[in-house]
Amino acid sequence: MPTLFLRSIVVVAAALALPGLGAAQGVSSEHPTYGPRLEGFEYPFKTEVFSVAGQRPDAAAAGDSQPLEMVFMDIAPETPNGRTVVLLHGKNFCAATWEATIGRLTGAGYRVIAPDQIGFCKSSKPAAYQFSFQQLAQNTKALLDARGIDKATVVGHSMGGMLATRFALMYTDFTEQLVLVNPIGLEDWKAKGVPYQSISTAFEGEQKTSFESIKAYQQKFYYSGQWKPDYDKWVEMSAGMSAGEGGDQVAWNQALTSDMVFTQPVVHEFGQVKTPTLLLIGTTDKTAPGANRASKAIAASLGDYTKLGKQAAESIPGGKLVEFEDLGHSPQIQDPDRFHKALLDGLNDRS
Repeated sequence: MPTLFLRSIVVVAAALALPGLGAAQGVSSEHPTYGPRLEGFEYPFKTEVFSVAGQRPDAAAAGDSQPLEMVFMDIAPETPNGRTVVLLHGKNFCAATWEATIGRLTGAGYRVIAPDQIGFCKSSKPAAYQFSFQQLAQNTKALLDARGIDKATVVGHSMGGMLATRFALMYTDFTEQLVLVNPIGLEDWKAKGVPYQSISTAFEGEQKTSFESIKAYQQKFYYSGQWKPDYDKWVEMSAGMSAGEGGDQVAWNQALTSDMVFTQPVVHEFGQVKTPTLLLIGTTDKTAPGANRASKAIAASLGDYTKLGKQAAESIPGGKLVEFEDLGHSPQIQDPDRFHKALLDGLNDRS
């Protein structure tokens, strides 16, 4: 068994066995430090826990007693319109980053459910898990079934767009509308020549995550080279989760999910999507996982959202596209008023 994998199992096992390990570790001289399940970081709405079935039917007999918990927010509107929206976060995001969107949607009458997927944020970070978009979609559907929901609009941002697409393909009758907000996976990076990265190498890279590295990346891709103090909160959320004693748990799950993103493209199945689909695309975005390890020529061709959004809208039957020419990867945070107007207008148009 690879040394790095053993190391991760030891780290996770220790966190599960020792009460208090993973609790908030206080505040550094500049930025807060959180536990591996974002202990110490307050979400904008009440969180609840949904127990997720493990992947081994004989888990107890095998001595695997590790619980899997999916943390989520379920927010009811004051004046319901009878519709539910499910918000799916990206790889470098959490359910909490939908804060402004949740407020706008519930204000318009929508019930909103925003989960943290297994492996992310406040949810469990297993030592061993076969991550796939199918598995995450199944987990999400199980949560929605448990909440008594039989129809929903599914909104996915970044990696959440890949998950939302997979969800719509698997649960077509359940998904009344699909909304993709600057989704990654609008191109197949592997097919375009980006070399594969081993999970152990990805793990080593994730261990080097810092507030400064996250901020630099987000400023370049998420916010069109600009920065506002309000954005610091979301950088601190990610960096603080990685900086504490449970940081290896976080890094290991981030490495596993990076592999999922790279090896499980959904772009080739866009033509099979039968759900009415809206794409909300900030065109200054250049996000392209793996571009940093590709040749200069290949890297330069990746992440062109001025083309990718249009191609996706053409590939998805009946797909509709709204572009924000001056916004980046996170238009819902960068210009919430303009973004949420487009979102609510799109939710009212399900033709």
